[in-house]
Amino acid sequence: MKTYLVMVALAFLSCFFATTVKAQVLEGPPRDGVYDKTAITQVQPIPYPYLREADIIWTKRIWRTVDLREKLNQPFYFPEKPQFGWRSLAQIIWDQIKEGTITAYNPGDDQFSNPMTFKEVKDKVERIDSNLVADTANEDRQMWNVAVNEFSSMDVKKFLVKEDWYFDKQRSVVEVRILGICPVIRNMVKGVDMGDKRLFWIYFPECRNVFAKNEVFNLKNGAAGRMTYDDVFMKRMFSSYVTKEENVYDRAISEYAMGIESLLEAEKVKNTLFEFEQNLWEY
Repeated sequence: MKTYLVMVALAFLSCFFATTVKAQVLEGPPRDGVYDKTAITQVQPIPYPYLREADIIWTKRIWRTVDLREKLNQPFYFPEKPQFGWRSLAQIIWDQIKEGTITAYNPGDDQFSNPMTFKEVKDKVERIDSNLVADTANEDRQMWNVAVNEFSSMDVKKFLVKEDWYFDKQRSVVEVRILGICPVIRNMVKGVDMGDKRLFWIYFPECRNVFAKNEVFNLKNGAAGRMTYDDVFMKRMFSSYVTKEENVYDRAISEYAMGIESLLEAEKVKNTLFEFEQNLWEY
């Protein structure tokens, strides 16, 4: 009887230790989170509705600036370095141009008719700074120190956005479609600020598949409230100000208004768009 009880006890202990060891065996590599993020890789951008030329009875072309230093636009600017599959908008655009997924166009041509190779973009973005420093071998002499500053997404503080507003009488809606985006940096020459410098234009419809597979940091729900760059642009979840509207002189607001007057003119353009839509439904 004692022998039987000992055998049962040993069998029980063997099962217990086997279960414990099995529970400690990992089913796969360590996961940085409580679940696998697979939905983002399957996201497809919502296609644009079909438009007939005969149904478009009003259009307005607008150029606006998205300043990444504004609080609402900070999800475009951060993180400073890629982490956990999360990248800033400028870094995503740069990486995809390098891979050939996105085409860059000449910054002076916002009609997307003059494409640029990655080498041309890189040569335009990179700048060479030189300054005189003391010669380590002879302190009485000076030598030129040449440094090549490569592209950094942190240098992009603004984005220009080109868009078309239109009224579709078939669906009775006023909508807007973004056509292009242009990163802007400060042009520094030997420590002197020479103003804004446009890097290149990208065609927004071409970028939607890429933007739809890259997440933006959600200030409310964190990673659980998945939101992509395509969502942010399509839902207009950013702050901006108008810098130009199409006009017979083809001039920007800064060319005929300065200071507070330019801001008032930009607000006037925004109000014109709003009032046009509201006036359509007056009885």
